[in-house]
Amino acid sequence: MTAAGSPWLLPSLGLGAVVFATLSLVVGPAAIPLPAAIAGLFSGGLDTAALIVREVRLPRTLLALAIGATLGLAGAALQGFLRNPLAEPGLIGVSAAASLGAVLVFYSGLAGLFAWALPAGGMAGAAGAVLAVNVIAGRDAGAMTLVLAGIAVTSFAGALTALALNLAPNPYATLEIMFWLMGSLADRSLDHVWLAGPFILAGGILLLTLGRALDALTLGEDAARTLGFDLNRVRNRLVAGTALGVGAATAVAGAIGFVGLIVPHLLRPLVRQRPSALLTASALGGAILTLAADIAVRLLSPERELKLGVLTALIGAPFFFYLVLAWRRRLI
Repeated sequence: MTAAGSPWLLPSLGLGAVVFATLSLVVGPAAIPLPAAIAGLFSGGLDTAALIVREVRLPRTLLALAIGATLGLAGAALQGFLRNPLAEPGLIGVSAAASLGAVLVFYSGLAGLFAWALPAGGMAGAAGAVLAVNVIAGRDAGAMTLVLAGIAVTSFAGALTALALNLAPNPYATLEIMFWLMGSLADRSLDHVWLAGPFILAGGILLLTLGRALDALTLGEDAARTLGFDLNRVRNRLVAGTALGVGAATAVAGAIGFVGLIVPHLLRPLVRQRPSALLTASALGGAILTLAADIAVRLLSPERELKLGVLTALIGAPFFFYLVLAWRRRLI
């Protein structure tokens, strides 16, 4: 064991991500052998297998890797900053506001005008959430004020989303909005990868710079300040990184919950509870979980594909109940 935990942890997670990414390219309603998938990926051929791999499964795999990584990383960073293992990326309102932005694009009819309208609306909603949280929380807000501001933004965005559904002009628009809100990687293209990728990468870089500050915060806020960390700057980087990564992920895939809650909690004992070591591990773990869930939705119901967000909620909700009960036992 090293100070950061098991020396085999990151290599094992990296190998797992490669294995599940490979499976994502070959598994589906139309099974494609691995040699044919690799040939189709690099040959540029126009046969059916090559087109399926390049146009359907490659964008889906890349988005699952990127979205899973940013959800896991954001969850670990938020749990470290708030010193609460029940925190998750939606806590500061970014996911709900990004969903609202996309719903408003649906509602206004802009989604049918150009391909990037939907993700652009989602990212605009995420940016609005950051602005609202900072205005509500104030410049020198502590962790609890940040959480309360996030809850307020989440509640308001959820109310506006429900209002848009209630006033939708026809049932088909309502159904389309509901399906998108469930979260899915189906029918995504490389355009979505290029649109969300830079924002997810920028958000990930910001969150990865927080490692030393999060380690210091395990000693308490006063100790972290004594060690030279400006907690306002740390909070701003946390909110900005989460908004960029999770906002972009929600904008292109809808709401995919619980990944940022489950993965850091499972991996924390393997890094000896050290927040800085948990960041990279959670990014890899989140990518693995999202890839595995996306493969599962293709196999469980190939005729009428189960939505990815529904499956992660079915896994995550019981896990959340378990965490709450375990947390309650510790307080008794």
